[in-house]
Amino acid sequence: MSRILLFLTFASFLMPASAETPSERVAAVKKMPGLVAFWDFVRREEGGEKRFLAHVPEGAANDYALDAANYIKDYWGAGPAATYADFPLMGRGPFGEAIRIRAEENPDFRPFLYVPRSRLHDTPLDIKGAGKSVTVVVWAIRESGNHALAGIWHEGTDLKQKETSSIQKVERGQRQYALFAGLNKEGSACGHVSENGASSFLNRYALHKSNSVGTSPKVPWDAPADVLDASWQCFAMTFNHETDQLTGWLNGEAGERWLENPKDDRLISSAYNAWKQGHLHREPGVQEGEDPAFPKDQFYNPPEEEPLAVETISESDEELVEIREYPYTKVKVVTRGDQQTRDLVALKLNPWWYPHDLYTPADDGSGGPFTIGRVIHSSRSVGFTGWIGGVAVFDRALTAEELKAMTEVGRKPVSLTKLP
Repeated sequence: MSRILLFLTFASFLMPASAETPSERVAAVKKMPGLVAFWDFVRREEGGEKRFLAHVPEGAANDYALDAANYIKDYWGAGPAATYADFPLMGRGPFGEAIRIRAEENPDFRPFLYVPRSRLHDTPLDIKGAGKSVTVVVWAIRESGNHALAGIWHEGTDLKQKETSSIQKVERGQRQYALFAGLNKEGSACGHVSENGASSFLNRYALHKSNSVGTSPKVPWDAPADVLDASWQCFAMTFNHETDQLTGWLNGEAGERWLENPKDDRLISSAYNAWKQGHLHREPGVQEGEDPAFPKDQFYNPPEEEPLAVETISESDEELVEIREYPYTKVKVVTRGDQQTRDLVALKLNPWWYPHDLYTPADDGSGGPFTIGRVIHSSRSVGFTGWIGGVAVFDRALTAEELKAMTEVGRKPVSLTKLP
């Protein structure tokens, strides 16, 4: 059986008609090739703390129990400890249960669920290095916010800003991969990856990220049950190392998203400069506007061989002005005689070109945890709030057909109490 046919076979297995109860839906997700871990917030330890456990492939040694923590207490030494009581349960959801991430009013309280680095380092969940792809899927209802849903994304606590003036534990960024609820495009499905754990293009932040065209609505956490049941969104991100594409997907749809005038964007202007510096560096000598100290591994130059489309803006005997569209960029080219100037006028945000490997921490002391609901970060903002009804991680890039099937499998939320 071909690989494509195999994937389509599994995708068809996931259609709602074959997955009407929580157990059937869980089985459907587990059947998808490449599954590493799947938390449905139903499976728990039988004794002790009764922490949430992941469904993992048969024979796997690690079921990735989730601990509760308040990272402000861990890094600033302030605020209360977090417990499972800080994550109210809905009593139903795509797989029978869901947890709530609340808009905590105490600025010293930012609880999340997590797998410590010591329990995930070098396990299948620790997706990193050469030739590795990844997919993160989160079934959620967004009440507010645009920040993290799930992933290995310790943003670091080393940024010099007001919020870090009293910090007690300073750590460099330890980012690998994660799924966000939009970031710069609030409500979209935003994939985020890093090759170095830290920043991109000399900006203070990591900027390799993609944003789905679709955006999720805001739904009050206490909306009527029928409204909540109709409001589940399937957020997903894929990184495919074979195509160098990072893609955000909402409800199985990705779409092409462009950012016009990246030079003027507050953050993506750094990617614009990385594009510019890469092109200037290729010219002999030091060019006007070139920074010889700009690190070569931070140039951002997506492929621009043959244009996909050319639009003539103006043409005269002295000058030709064109917009040349390439797979990930739109470039304004001005030709005067035998002289040409080029300027980046649009940058594709979805899919985003990412030609690197995923960051590989040297050891379990230099890698981040896998977190759900929030990530460790210096600004300490509330982040995403709402309901999360499932989190799944795969060690490959799922196809559009498979992600559409993942959306369908969670379309009709059910309650465990309705099981026969």
